[in-house]
Amino acid sequence: MGASSSTEQVSVEQREAESLAASTGALPMLHKAFDSLSDHQTNTIPLHSLQQCFSLTFENPTSEATAMPPNFEGLLSHVGSSIVDLFFVAEKGGVSWIEFLRGYVKSCGRTSASTSINTLFRVFAMAVAKAGLPEKLLFDSDDADCKMSGFLVPADVLMLLWLCYIMAWNSKDLESFGGTGNRGLPHLSHLVLSAVLWSCEVGSDLNPWYFDVLGSNVQLPAAKILMWVLKTVPSLPDCFTQCIHGSIEKSFRSEKLQPSCSSVADRFPGVECNNNLLNQGRAWAISLTLRSTLNGEVMKACFPGYGGGANDSLLYRSSLHGKGLNRFWSNVEGYNGPMLILVAASLGDVHDDNGTVRRWILGILTHQAFENRDTFYGSSGNLYAISPVFNAFPSSGKEKNFVYSHLHPTGRVYDPHPKPVGVAFGGSFGNERIFIDADFAKVTVRHHAVDKTYQPGSLFPNQGYLPVEALVLDVEVWGFAGKTAKDIQTSYKNREQLFTEQRRKVDLKTFGNWEDSPEKLMMDMLWMVHEVKYPRLPFNQADFVKI
Repeated sequence: MGASSSTEQVSVEQREAESLAASTGALPMLHKAFDSLSDHQTNTIPLHSLQQCFSLTFENPTSEATAMPPNFEGLLSHVGSSIVDLFFVAEKGGVSWIEFLRGYVKSCGRTSASTSINTLFRVFAMAVAKAGLPEKLLFDSDDADCKMSGFLVPADVLMLLWLCYIMAWNSKDLESFGGTGNRGLPHLSHLVLSAVLWSCEVGSDLNPWYFDVLGSNVQLPAAKILMWVLKTVPSLPDCFTQCIHGSIEKSFRSEKLQPSCSSVADRFPGVECNNNLLNQGRAWAISLTLRSTLNGEVMKACFPGYGGGANDSLLYRSSLHGKGLNRFWSNVEGYNGPMLILVAASLGDVHDDNGTVRRWILGILTHQAFENRDTFYGSSGNLYAISPVFNAFPSSGKEKNFVYSHLHPTGRVYDPHPKPVGVAFGGSFGNERIFIDADFAKVTVRHHAVDKTYQPGSLFPNQGYLPVEALVLDVEVWGFAGKTAKDIQTSYKNREQLFTEQRRKVDLKTFGNWEDSPEKLMMDMLWMVHEVKYPRLPFNQADFVKI
């Protein structure tokens, strides 16, 4: 057993290793895993058992959107052995309790962000080498914070991202992972293009709408790739640590499911079969920018079946519920929590197939409910360029013009300076960074120079300095406040519906009764006013009624 009894003398090394493991909160789990994996005669974990624990082997990974890079399946088959070789020191007979704790702390302990990214790249580089692929990343030592050099090509970035996606899935649905059959991986070219444009100088001939990920040999320096991860997808290394933690937890579960080709293939996250703007690849990219509990809610849209159906979070879709601010409002009103708004737009005639049409998707993450106001409001939020190139633009902290949502005024009071009707994000009145008109027919996107609320950057490729007016193709709103917020919104809608029905009811008993009517009350008031102002002039109330 890993833990020593009270009668045994605990060494200083063991106390130190257990103290470090306890600081991660995983010591009880590690005790159970060591008991499950170890050989009780040698009191060590055999290497093959530990390698199998971290194994990601499965057959025939596929992707509808992109051809599979050569030997990607072989790379996955060497991930388990690479993790063991890098972090777990084997002694005679296997890995001891102390080395098991040290290996866990090395791989999952609290470290700086750059060290965590370095750890992920070291695992990837070793798996690449063991799979017989060309080695492009170099490390000057075996230390966790060693300097990384070399380069990657776009196909390498795609394999790294897919590896992290598989690790993330493995940590979320452990029992249904593994086995044989086709495996659908998401379309991630928007993330690859983000890394390409961040990491190197590319020519003007690069067309992001028709970029060939596997055919491009542009070299992306390792140092710039590391900076891209830090700035754009800071949660990417968490996929590795979560996978290690989840794999160890799986090792001692009493009720283990035997993988089967049929059941596993059905539950593995396949290629998206719906037409939602928020598909698995885009949802996962957005989740990589978040480090709060919101990350887990977005992950439900990444992996169908994890934490409920993905469409349970869909509040509004213009192609389903109808276009326009009123339809939008009727579906989001009463929802109090974080919401993700996706806008698909097009420059050019969408029916023209001559290659000049440019379609793109942008996103807005809000952290509060929508309100019908003629001023900007909000406390925080993010803007996203989602397709064809992914980028995130969080709050700059300079201004708080996060959200503007203004419907047509209910009254008919004359306003010499009417406020624009629509939905906007960032900027100021007349110079909104994103403005969607009341009909949801057009979206106007302005240069980041007009906006001090969100960080600067282009919301679609080749945006330029002038305002761009594009045709809205579709709008989606997803709620990420969980089931409670959805239930509260449902109660709110039911209550509003009840009030509306009550206001429409007419009391038939008093209908047509002059004595109880509002008109009779108004006539009496006019009579009193006449008597006060003109006491000597005759006033025939019956004649006034006729008039």
